[in-house]
Amino acid sequence: MGCFLAASTGHFSWAVAGLSVLTTILLQVLSNFANDYGDAVNGKDTELREGPRRAVHSGHIQAGTMLRAIIVFSILALISGIALLTLALKDAPANTFWVFLGIGIACIIAAITYTAGKRPYGYVGLGDLSVLIFFGWVGVLGSSYLHTHVWNWGLLLPATSCGLFAVGVLNINNIRDIESDKATGKNSIPVRLGREKAIAYHWFILTIGMLCVLIYTIQHFSGYTSLLFLLSFPFFIKNGLAISRLKKASELDPYLKQMALSTLLFVILFGIGTVL
Repeated sequence: MGCFLAASTGHFSWAVAGLSVLTTILLQVLSNFANDYGDAVNGKDTELREGPRRAVHSGHIQAGTMLRAIIVFSILALISGIALLTLALKDAPANTFWVFLGIGIACIIAAITYTAGKRPYGYVGLGDLSVLIFFGWVGVLGSSYLHTHVWNWGLLLPATSCGLFAVGVLNINNIRDIESDKATGKNSIPVRLGREKAIAYHWFILTIGMLCVLIYTIQHFSGYTSLLFLLSFPFFIKNGLAISRLKKASELDPYLKQMALSTLLFVILFGIGTVL
């Protein structure tokens, strides 16, 4: 999304885009490893959990091995991020590099401490806010700046859409795991709200996400191609209807992937419409 928005202003670098994607993938893998490790060592993964089996809890990977993998991917993400900033910010003010390096380190810390460490913030219901910040605001505004060297606060609207749709993926996961999370003291938003209100919260996430990008498009309307992203909206509505209808935790698993793929489709269609 950030790269598409930058390209629409005539500022785009394939090298910056490539390193942005690589750094993001490394951070995502790091987050997944840390989540698997943290839930296992903190006793949150139990036989009550309905989702796919976790590597550490199932014994396929030892906790010490996973911890070493977390360290390796932290270093790889840091190296990739520094390479990205060195390339993208070579002509920017000197202090900008250090600001972005601080943001990058915060991304690594957030990826690890979601479920790992002494006080995981994911266990007190702050995961949704973290996803909105890092998958939405930081990811979109930050990557756009790396191309343009200009802060455009108007991009908060599409950035919020991205962030909220990512929160939607997390919310489905937490609705699926609501009973096991409740039993192990993992106080996610659905555990705090209860299933029915968590479903209403899911519709709120989807609705505000769609509204934000609609408002942005109305403000920056440049032709009917800029409305291409509307083709993705039926998939979000389908997702909301499925989450409202399905009761068994195991039935929700496919809609985690469906929500993620719908978000990817949305970003691609929005990006193409913005650039054309």
